[in-house]
Amino acid sequence: MAVDRQTFTILGASGFLGRALVAWLESRDQVVHAVTRAALPALLAARRPAGHVIDCVGSTVDCRPCPLDAAEAHVGLVAHCLTELQFDSFLLLSSTRVYAHARATHEDAMLSALPSDPSDLYSLTKLAGEALCLADPRSTTRVARLSNVYGIDMPAATFLGGVLHQGYATGKVTFHEGATSARDYVSVAAVARLLPAIARTGRHRLYNVAAGTNTDHASIALRLVDIADWRTSFVLSAPTIRQLPIDTIRADTEFGPTGSDLLADLPTLLALGQEAQCSPSMRHMAA
Repeated sequence: MAVDRQTFTILGASGFLGRALVAWLESRDQVVHAVTRAALPALLAARRPAGHVIDCVGSTVDCRPCPLDAAEAHVGLVAHCLTELQFDSFLLLSSTRVYAHARATHEDAMLSALPSDPSDLYSLTKLAGEALCLADPRSTTRVARLSNVYGIDMPAATFLGGVLHQGYATGKVTFHEGATSARDYVSVAAVARLLPAIARTGRHRLYNVAAGTNTDHASIALRLVDIADWRTSFVLSAPTIRQLPIDTIRADTEFGPTGSDLLADLPTLLALGQEAQCSPSMRHMAA
């Protein structure tokens, strides 16, 4: 069967998600321009056709130490791209963290944030970037809100990444959130498959990309003990943080469920992670 070969430009191609997207697209014989942050100014100045652009550039989850960097990554860069790039589609990656204070998690839910709360800065800058995209008159300018993405070599700054880095280094994990805390986790493999489809054929402007079900910390701890024999514990009086289940009806109806199951995937994830820890040269193959 002939491959429908198209051009994709991945912004932030050296990051966790960017690398996964580049690898997936190249495996499907697509034309891929992998653009790092350092190469972004040259891309914008060139004003050449960029095909389907997926913007993976983002600040860390805790952007309080560098708020201006977060604003530039989530808002300023988006404005430059919408103004200066020639694209067939533009897909901005946002986060389901924007639902932190919401009563519902469907894409059209009313959202709120408190500007004086430093912990809301991440969501506010993400929402500002979203607003720029959704105000753009081109129907192919879209937003994908991603839940907690897991996969080999995930950043240690994420909750699950930090948990696994602890375990690899010490053989034990201390959870600083209560055992009944729960999050939605989606696999990087599912994300890498789904995002190009949204970019090319999405019928909506805004999508949640998530598993659609939450996994609690107690279940993760028990699984880690069972698989890796790591010692796990929970800090006394640790806060309980339970995110609302993410509504995935829109993406599931159009593209099918992500099929993500963190507890089922943990054995493979740990095995590949330990291999990468022992042999850095194998890291790109494990991804």
